[in-house]
Amino acid sequence: QVQLVESGGGLVQAGGSLRLSCAASGSLFSINAMAWYRQAPGKQRELVARITDRSSTYDADSVKGRFTISRDNAKNTVYLQMNSLKSEDTAVYYCNASARGYEYWGQGTQVTVSS
Repeated sequence: QVQLVESGGGLVQAGGSLRLSCAASGSLFSINAMAWYRQAPGKQRELVARITDRSSTYDADSVKGRFTISRDNAKNTVYLQMNSLKSEDTAVYYCNASARGYEYWGQGTQVTVSS
């Protein structure tokens, strides 16, 4: 079992920055990759960024060059640094962990970008 707790969401003006954090606990040794997803009202949940246990990263085209995913193994935490935020980035952001074929999710944190 893996438990995930997100923090760092909030309201920001367009062009601003936020940093999301996801603290993991539980069976950390089993985690293959961690990721950030988001879901805007009326839309499907989509992958934003992903980082593997070997620190290989993937960014969705919509956030490439603006968002950066990173991890601090000592703190068991994954971050999503979001810069140059746009109104279309408004969504609930979810932390995800893939571990031995299972998917674990955090409770989500709201990010609202005002234009």
